[in-house]
Amino acid sequence: MGERSDHPQGQGATEDSGAQEVEATVVLGLRITDWHALRAAARAAVESFDFDGVDPAGQRQELLREVSEDPNAALGALLHPDRLVAAIPGVEALGGTLEISITEDFAPDFAELFPLDSDAEEGGGIGDWTLTPRTACLLHAQLLGLADAAYDDLEEHDGEPVLDGEDHEWGVFGRLPRRTWQLHRAWRRSMARAFDDLADDLALGEWPLPRCLAEDLALRMALTDARALLGAQPESVADMMGDLPADLYDYDWEGCLDELFGVYGPEEAPDLDASRRTDDLLAATHPEGWFLPYEDAEERDAQRGYRR
Repeated sequence: MGERSDHPQGQGATEDSGAQEVEATVVLGLRITDWHALRAAARAAVESFDFDGVDPAGQRQELLREVSEDPNAALGALLHPDRLVAAIPGVEALGGTLEISITEDFAPDFAELFPLDSDAEEGGGIGDWTLTPRTACLLHAQLLGLADAAYDDLEEHDGEPVLDGEDHEWGVFGRLPRRTWQLHRAWRRSMARAFDDLADDLALGEWPLPRCLAEDLALRMALTDARALLGAQPESVADMMGDLPADLYDYDWEGCLDELFGVYGPEEAPDLDASRRTDDLLAATHPEGWFLPYEDAEERDAQRGYRR
């Protein structure tokens, strides 16, 4: 770090240099902890913007839509150089650009989000079943991977149907029940968001409890992929875990099936396990209805948007 200068504008500044032009570079590392609050602030900011052009109202509505769906757009609205400079007395903005990028190596702290039962460990016994940091980490990675694969399917195939013999060319939608293969782009985008919704639960330290049939299906696929990855590439999984604490309940897939499914949803046919009840409901419900929340589950925010 250089020597401190008592001159507010540098050692070469003079008293009459108030009109000096300055280029400032600011690098921020940010973590979004409350998407709903961020979106509300961004929408309020957009409402205060002045728009030029032939259709100011249309421009405002389009930007409102973007900040409601995309966290990056919401941050862009709040961190715009003109908006930041307006809060600083004695200066005016001469122009500027804003670049926002996602840090690839960011990951939630699953050890902090899913603390292990230290009392059980110290006593040498086995406590109640819990979702361990390592299981949460692996599930989170698979859910995000499935969401990305689903969005990639949309970019590559758009609204094309999945055809017999070509299901292997799809990352996600070729794995879904055949009755969904002809469904439209909006349905597929909602299915991609179901993976993200469950991943977001984990990133917030909550168990990924499916709140609708689509999420039941999404979590089942993530568990299948997590089990397969652990069996095929245990070294890669170990590298992914890093310093996360180990536990007897790590990668207890049967426990996940017992504890994560069936918390919400109808209780008809109590003699059937949660997986069988879900299969029956999937068969009896049109896929358009798979996103309707279970009556006893908290409904997700309808304005949460899509990651891609």
